[in-house]
Amino acid sequence: MEDIKILARAAKSRLKTNYWEDCKKSIDENTTEAKLKGINEQKYKSSLCDKVKSEIKGEKCDEFYLKVKELLDTEGEVSDAIGRLCDREVYNSLSYEEKQRYNLELSNKYLFALARYRREKELGL
Repeated sequence: MEDIKILARAAKSRLKTNYWEDCKKSIDENTTEAKLKGINEQKYKSSLCDKVKSEIKGEKCDEFYLKVKELLDTEGEVSDAIGRLCDREVYNSLSYEEKQRYNLELSNKYLFALARYRREKELGL
């Protein structure tokens, strides 16, 4: 019940501070700018809306994605990305089966982060 009250207070605060008007204005300005740069307007608008949604939900920036982004910005796509992103202390403490599962999960997370990175680069974010 307390969570609902917190969410309601946050929504009321957004309404009082003209959050939605400012958000719409920002989206309109940025999509116009993207259109002038030749970027797909709908894709850009969709990515900005996703950012607003995650901001409202209170999602924090994904640390794993930041590590992937840093790796891709500095080194590009490398063949040993999973090994570089692996937490060695955790990995060394796992059994053989757990290591296999860890590698698969890490690989899946990397693929999602790579797709997100490519989308953001395509849109110039």
